[in-house]
Amino acid sequence: MNAELRRLRGTRALHRALICLVVILCAGQAAAHTKSTSYSNWRIEGSVVHLSLTIPMAETARLGEAGSQPSNEQVIDYVSKRLGVSAGGQPCTLAGPPRPLTATVQFRRFELQFQCAAATGFSLHSQIFFDLVPSHVSLAQIQNSDGSVTQQLFTIDNQTLEMSGKDSRMRNAGFLKYVQMGVMHIFTGVDHMSFLLGLVLISRRLRDLVFVVTGFTIGHSATLALAVTGVIRPHAEYIDALVALTIAMIGAENISAATHRPALVAAGVGGVLLVMASASFLGFGGLPSLLLLGAGLFASNYLMLSGHLRDAARLRIVVTVVFGLIHGFGFAADLLELRLPTDQLFSILLGFNLGVELGQLTLVLATLGAVALLVRARLGIPRPIVVDTLSAALVALGMYWFVSRSYV
Repeated sequence: MNAELRRLRGTRALHRALICLVVILCAGQAAAHTKSTSYSNWRIEGSVVHLSLTIPMAETARLGEAGSQPSNEQVIDYVSKRLGVSAGGQPCTLAGPPRPLTATVQFRRFELQFQCAAATGFSLHSQIFFDLVPSHVSLAQIQNSDGSVTQQLFTIDNQTLEMSGKDSRMRNAGFLKYVQMGVMHIFTGVDHMSFLLGLVLISRRLRDLVFVVTGFTIGHSATLALAVTGVIRPHAEYIDALVALTIAMIGAENISAATHRPALVAAGVGGVLLVMASASFLGFGGLPSLLLLGAGLFASNYLMLSGHLRDAARLRIVVTVVFGLIHGFGFAADLLELRLPTDQLFSILLGFNLGVELGQLTLVLATLGAVALLVRARLGIPRPIVVDTLSAALVALGMYWFVSRSYV
């Protein structure tokens, strides 16, 4: 009897430790999401290099105090020290001070011009934001003197692009590079990992998990087709917020199923979105009031419907298709903002989405493997406690990200 009691206490202690670990990891990785992105357009004309830099306001806020937007002078001082060009082995000089340009909503844009002593052997350098967010990605488009256009990814491990005359092509920006980025987008993106965790929690059977993962994959595939054909051009600032909302919804559905009170949960989620829609209508917030109202109606109706179905697993394949579209557009929107050449956009999106699928499959299998090992070692944790606790954490994280991203 005493041995059984000790084993039960040990299991409960392990459960508490795992819960604390998950919460700490989620809080610690929130700032390390690969979605930290900037865009640059380099145009080489003889010995002169023109640079147009576009930065989301969410990124420039990192340079201000307490997340506030810095002045143009502060941003210019930061980027001018971390962007550069050299030609023929000699550094190029700034031809006049950098200047701000008019940009679209939620973005800031700046122009720099470099004067070089030679017109060959160019090297482009970018170190912006790597000191603040190591996972930052700078998407660059380069137009050569001969009119050819190529693209490159500046990362913390690839901060210099060597160009060798007319036939230069971007190194490390091929198909496999984008596959790797897709994988890392899952492993370094705490919001995507949180969403996958919610899918695993809500799937009581392997068949249920197959349904939701299939729906998510269909969503990514549709995203690829819509983005390449230009049918939809999503707003990046809207997508980031909606990604967070999908996390909160998955957690809310878990709670609804556990408490058998779908009406109460649906009213809570729908009520928050209704309040935000009203505030947006009055001029407070970055998301359109109709988008928030539509999201509230969809969330509340889905939670009510799934809560009253005896087996909601088949319904989830539909909603995860929608969620897959949203998550997939999160990165597709970034690439489309760069206006990449159409003939290469397909391979770029295909490689990234393939990497995302490989990453999520690896994460799901690893999670299931860890659970199987715990069960085999007789260290199994009561499922209701785990689901309730982690689902509450997902709702809290998802709503925090959704609200904060809605008011950037």
